[in-house]
Amino acid sequence: MVKRTLAALLVLGGLVGCQSEEQLKKVQLEMSDMKMEVFKLRRQMEDSNQKQETERMAAEEARRLDRRFQADLQDTLRQLQDTTRSLGSRIQDVPARRSGRTAPAPEPQPPAQDDEKALQSVLLDYNRGNYALAAESLELFVKGNSSSSRRPDALFYLGLSHYNLKAFDKAKSTFEQLLREHPTSNQFLPAKLKRAQCLKWLGLKPAAIQAFREIKSGFPGTSEARTAQQELEDLGA
Repeated sequence: MVKRTLAALLVLGGLVGCQSEEQLKKVQLEMSDMKMEVFKLRRQMEDSNQKQETERMAAEEARRLDRRFQADLQDTLRQLQDTTRSLGSRIQDVPARRSGRTAPAPEPQPPAQDDEKALQSVLLDYNRGNYALAAESLELFVKGNSSSSRRPDALFYLGLSHYNLKAFDKAKSTFEQLLREHPTSNQFLPAKLKRAQCLKWLGLKPAAIQAFREIKSGFPGTSEARTAQQELEDLGA
């Protein structure tokens, strides 16, 4: 009787042991599945955070480019206005032929108007993008018209010609000459901005930052100040 009871207990213990081992395996499988789910959730969160960061950086870059576009647009519009004014007198040079009659010969022009026409003729090359030829002609104009009221304009476009040719050292020297010799000219502030941009392209970052800050603080509200602000942001200053 005792032997039968012991045998029964051993069989029962074996069954319980088998059940416990199966339950343990089941728990381990469930834990493994949970770990996999946690890993997937963590990966999804990382991907989501990375996507948000990418979108934020893209939005920031778009805002920066928009500010730069606005500043460049203002600068371009100002140059177009200057060019339009300088080309206004070209209409007078077009032969006026009506009803087969030749226009009368022009009357002698005073020196100021002669300088104006000479400069307009030179600027034709600049407006066509012939910057090298324009630079040569503008240098001759500057040397031969030291007392002309249009000399500041000639110096400014001479500097722009060198700038467009990426001869930034020559452009800087030309803009500095304008600033030094014609401090009351309308081209003073545009030349000051272009000089600062020459410093930037020449790799003189500290000097460029100082020049842009002078424009920003000294001429608030102007298109040059807005461009200087954008340049400072691009330089990380």
